[in-house]
Amino acid sequence: MEMVPAWAPALGFTLLPHAGGFLGSNITKREIPAWYKTLQKPSWCPPNWVFAPVWGTLYTSMGYGSYLVWKELGGFNEKSVVPLGLYAGNLALNWAWTPIFFGAHKMGWGLVTLLLTIGTATATTASWYNINKTAAYLMVPYLAWLSLASALNYRIWKDNRNKK
Repeated sequence: MEMVPAWAPALGFTLLPHAGGFLGSNITKREIPAWYKTLQKPSWCPPNWVFAPVWGTLYTSMGYGSYLVWKELGGFNEKSVVPLGLYAGNLALNWAWTPIFFGAHKMGWGLVTLLLTIGTATATTASWYNINKTAAYLMVPYLAWLSLASALNYRIWKDNRNKK
């Protein structure tokens, strides 16, 4: 029986979050010039080019953190259900935001999704802390960016509520 190379799980876990980001980027690329550009945004809104490298970095760090937790707990087992389950739920919410906000133009529901994402990211980080502190620390920039994204989503929603 062929053994999986030692580097394969690290690579798989690290790349996994990018899957949803890649799929969402197709929606985003279509909607930025057609819809997002027309929205009123606050003066502190980052320029569009910032989002892809920031998300790429965040997805890589949180993906690697999930690998560290998986490895520390000995793979998928009873001990890993909660910390990796919280992470999976967080990823699902994270990936859902783009189709909701950009695809469906539901800014208010996008905000609700982001707030749920912050909650699950916080719970994930807390659950990882006693397993692997490095993994938990790798989530901190993600939590900070989610906070900024939520504030930005709120302002865009508030300032464009009457826009179709």
